[in-house]
Amino acid sequence: MGRAFEFRKARKMKRWSAMAKTFTRIGKDIVMAVKEGGPNPDSNSRLRAVMQNAKAANMPKDNVERAIKKATDKDTADYKEVLFEGYAPHGIAILLETATDNNNRTVANVRAAFNKCDGNLGTSGSVVFMFDHTCNFTVKKDNISDLEELELELIDFEVEEVFDDEEGIIIYAPFEQFGALQSYFEANDIEIISSGFERIPTTTTKLNEEQKADVEKLLEKLEEDDDVNSVYHSMEE
Repeated sequence: MGRAFEFRKARKMKRWSAMAKTFTRIGKDIVMAVKEGGPNPDSNSRLRAVMQNAKAANMPKDNVERAIKKATDKDTADYKEVLFEGYAPHGIAILLETATDNNNRTVANVRAAFNKCDGNLGTSGSVVFMFDHTCNFTVKKDNISDLEELELELIDFEVEEVFDDEEGIIIYAPFEQFGALQSYFEANDIEIISSGFERIPTTTTKLNEEQKADVEKLLEKLEEDDDVNSVYHSMEE
C-alpha cells in the first residue's frame, strides 16, 4: 500500500471523538456551499458532496435541511476558509485548515495555542509546500469487481491510490481532480459514500515518546478550537 493508505490508517485512530463537533463542522460546510452555489444540491456539486458526508456521519436529515434553510438567510454569518502554517516543537511542520466568521478571533486563538505549547506560528507559504493537497472519495463496492480495472479507468484523473477498506473503495487523487471524479462516479452509477480533502506530508520526522508528547500537546490544543476543521503535521505516527 502507498503513502495515502498509511496516512489514512493513522488518521483513522484520531477522528473527531465528539459527534457534536462533527455536526458543527458539517454545518459550516453547508453554509459555505449554499452561499457559493445555492441551496439546490442538483445544481450545486459542493453541497451535494457535503450532504453525502453528512449522511456518512449519521447526521439527521432534519439537521441538514435546517442548516440549508438557515444558510439561505442573509443574516447568517458567512464562513471563510483560512489556512494557518507553523511549527510545533522539534521542527514538526503544522498546517491548519479553519472555517471562521471572525478572522481576528481565529488568528488570536491559533497564535495563543502555538505560543503556549512552544511552537511558532509561521507566515503564508512557510510549510504548505511540505504537504500534498489531495482529494479522496469513498464509494460503494457495488458494480466494482476489480480494483486494478477501476484504477486503469481512472488513469486520466491522475488517481494516485485505490484501495479496499471496510467502509468501501477509497480513491485518492490530486485536489484539482475532485470535480471531474465526482462527475465520473455519478455518471457511472457508482455511489459516493463520502468525499473530502486532505493534506499528506511529503516527508515525516520520527520523534521519541517525550518529543511526541510535546507535539501532541499542541495538536490537542489546536483541535479543541471550534474554528479549526483539520490539523495536519509532519510527525511520523
